Amino acid sequence: MADTIYVLNGPNLNLLGLREPEIYGSDTLDDIAGQLEDRARELDLEIDMRQSNHEGHLIDWLHEAQSRKAKAVILNPGGYTHTSVALHDAVKAINTPVIEIHLSNPHAREEFRHISYVGRAARGTIAGFGALSYILALEAAARF
Repeated sequence: MADTIYVLNGPNLNLLGLREPEIYGSDTLDDIAGQLEDRARELDLEIDMRQSNHEGHLIDWLHEAQSRKAKAVILNPGGYTHTSVALHDAVKAINTPVIEIHLSNPHAREEFRHISYVGRAARGTIAGFGALSYILALEAAARF
């Protein structure tokens, strides 16, 4: 049985491809899921990809990733990156490695985006490469 990588997506990521494509690109979340599935097969991994606009769902899924012994979690927390102490605490509470990702580079954007509560708890962060950020995170997760 292949190892599972959880790919968790936070608020507004369901609007990828429509929402500010000049910042986030034209790939939809379904496009990214397809790219991840293709690469995961090559790496003998399984992807469990989810999206929610609700912080509690993301926290529950982080806990589930640990209880189901996922190999790693790739987490794009969206706007919760800069606001959620609860997500920070959930990432710290589990032993499963978490990779924070962002399509854009938060440090090249508004000042309030320069602080990541999630990033302070994550194993690492990949940002600024558009949809490729997900593939790069999957490559890293495969090495855990």
